[in-house]
Amino acid sequence: MEQGAYGAGKAGGAFDPQTFIRQPHTILRMVSWLFSIVVFGGIVNEGYVNRPEEKEEYCIFNRNQNACNYGITVGVLAFLSCLLYLALDVYFPQISSVKDRKKAVLSDIGVSGLWAFLWFVSFCFLADQWRVSKKENNPFNEGADAARAAITFSLFSVFTWVGQSFLAFQRYQLGADSALFSQDYTDPSQEAGMPYAPYTNEDDTIDSMGTYQQAPSADAFDAEAQGYQAQDY
Repeated sequence: MEQGAYGAGKAGGAFDPQTFIRQPHTILRMVSWLFSIVVFGGIVNEGYVNRPEEKEEYCIFNRNQNACNYGITVGVLAFLSCLLYLALDVYFPQISSVKDRKKAVLSDIGVSGLWAFLWFVSFCFLADQWRVSKKENNPFNEGADAARAAITFSLFSVFTWVGQSFLAFQRYQLGADSALFSQDYTDPSQEAGMPYAPYTNEDDTIDSMGTYQQAPSADAFDAEAQGYQAQDY
């Protein structure tokens, strides 16, 4: 595929699903999408337990509702972000403006870096709350696997989102090099309002000079007059 600005083909090209799926940033987005499902899905389904004598369920992470709420919120928003940027990746080759492509890549760098940070906070928060959880609050050890999975995949998500940010930065560097001359370029003569000088071919000039014939001089007219003789009638 012929490369255009910021690592994508030129606008108007046909969409190739196989090439799209094989791209590294597409693979990382799909993996991050699956990790987010594991985190918020595990907490929603098995992240709330109670004692045998209790009816109300509490967060499995030390009964801290904020821990479960944070894990669910980050997971759901990361899930939606992955879908959004997957859609943007599909539409990206159709973007003809170099400036718009630049904005998309820069947003990818910033959003991916932000999610890497949020997932790191999630890992630290959930791991700490799981560490201080009391066994008497969950005597049957219900939902322990889901809690460990949420902690583990929060850590894995840090690396996948860092990888997305790194790949986006590489695309930005590639785009900066390929679009260096074409972006915001104006011809100096047009900017100054000066018209182009008329083009003159040197050979045409020489030919026109060679075919020019000089007008006859006054001496030639006198000689011709002397050679004329009047006739008597």
